[in-house]
Formats: sequence, structure tokens, C-alpha cells
Amino acid sequence: MRKTILITGASAGLGAEMARQFAALGRDLALCARRTGQLDELRGELVAAHPGIRVSTRQLDVTDHDAVFEVFRSFDEEFCGAGDGSGGSGGLDRVVVNAGIGKGRPVGTGGFHANKRTAETNFVAALAQCEAAMELFYRRGRGHLVLISSVSAVRGMPKSMTTYAATKAAVSSLAEGIRADTLGTPIEVSAILPGYIRSEMNPEQHAPLLVDTAVGVRAMVRAIEREVAEACVPAWPWRLIAPVLRHAPLGLVKRVL
Repeated sequence: MRKTILITGASAGLGAEMARQFAALGRDLALCARRTGQLDELRGELVAAHPGIRVSTRQLDVTDHDAVFEVFRSFDEEFCGAGDGSGGSGGLDRVVVNAGIGKGRPVGTGGFHANKRTAETNFVAALAQCEAAMELFYRRGRGHLVLISSVSAVRGMPKSMTTYAATKAAVSSLAEGIRADTLGTPIEVSAILPGYIRSEMNPEQHAPLLVDTAVGVRAMVRAIEREVAEACVPAWPWRLIAPVLRHAPLGLVKRVL
């Protein structure tokens, strides 16, 4: 069992709901995000509901790459109890690379800075988080790295989704590459590809396949707990839709999306 879980982007949306559901499973949590006020409220909620768990919070903007390494090491030392982060027990067992944004504009329409911010937050910052997590896991010889990708990663997407989908495809590829390096070791790497799950990125969206946050995150947590290599969630209908989306004619993808 992965007892101690770090979640980035934990102040709201999918990250906050993952924290709630892992807390209900009795896990200790290391939560970080840019918005410390919301983090503190979440910590109070979790500790009140589950007094047996330990919850620690820190402010983190994942695009501050030096801070990513500092915060991850600090959490690890705190939960390790040894003070140097190198003990054989304690410390971080699982890191969920969740922080991301959904902003974007069609390429060539004057939205370069929005697209650049999306690319830097969703991929370059994810790389920094993976580097920081894997340093800890390699040192300890065990751990579980989880990258939150998206079903949009399976295919190039049109319009405002183009850059977002490209970053998520990169995240999935990054997970697979790291997994190749850890095959046969006690370190597991998972890529989780959510479909339409309501979150702070899409509060007003009314897509036909959209599910509530708690329902969608429950499927995410189940997949994470199984430590699968890759999973589309919720499994129904995305396990069937994803391969169709991957191979459908591009013109059809454009019309549907």
C-alpha cells in the first residue's frame, strides 16, 4: 500500500477530490498548489473528517522549477522522519503529477502566449515534477509515479484544444519512457487519461459524456490504486471511444469536436 501521497494542483478540481478520496482510504497526504487559502481549507476539512491521517500543505507554482525540487524534497523529509529523505521506510510513496491548465487558442490566431503558458505548465512543469519525484524514488528504490494526462492525448485536436492535447500526448509519452527505465524494479509509473470529468477547468460545460467530479475521480483513484500502466477513465465509455478517436478520419474528428 502506498501510504503517503503527494498531489500537485491539489487546491481545487480533480486534485482536491483525489485528496478527499485518498484521505477516505486512510492515506497521509502532501498537498501543494499555488492557492494556499484553498489548500488550508481543504486540509481542515480532511483532518476533521479523518482524524487518523496526516495532511501537510505547501505553496507551489509548478512553473517555478527550482521550487518543485525544494518542495518535493521537503515533503519527503517531513514524512520520512529521518531528516535526510533517504530512509528505507517513510517518505513519499506516490507522487501524482496533476497540476495543469486548460487554456489555449487555435494556433495562428494570436494566442501564442496562452498556448505557451499551457505548454510550459502542462509539460515542462510536469517534467520538473517527474525529475524531482524520480530522484526520490531512485534513492529509496521504490515508489509510484502517476501522471494525469487526458483522453485528448490519443489524437491531435482542433481549435483551442490543439496545444492542450499536444501537451497531454507529451505527458503520456513521458510516462511511458520513464516506465521503460523502471521495468523490473519496485518503481511503478502510471498514466491516467481522464475523459470528460467536471472540474474547475470546465465548470459550465455540458458535454453529453460529462460526469460529476466525484464519480470521475473515483474511477481515477481506482486506476491509480491498481497501479496500471495506462488507463482511460471512467472506463465506460472511454475505453471504447479512445481507440476510435485515435483512428477516425481527421475530418470526422474535427466535425465531432
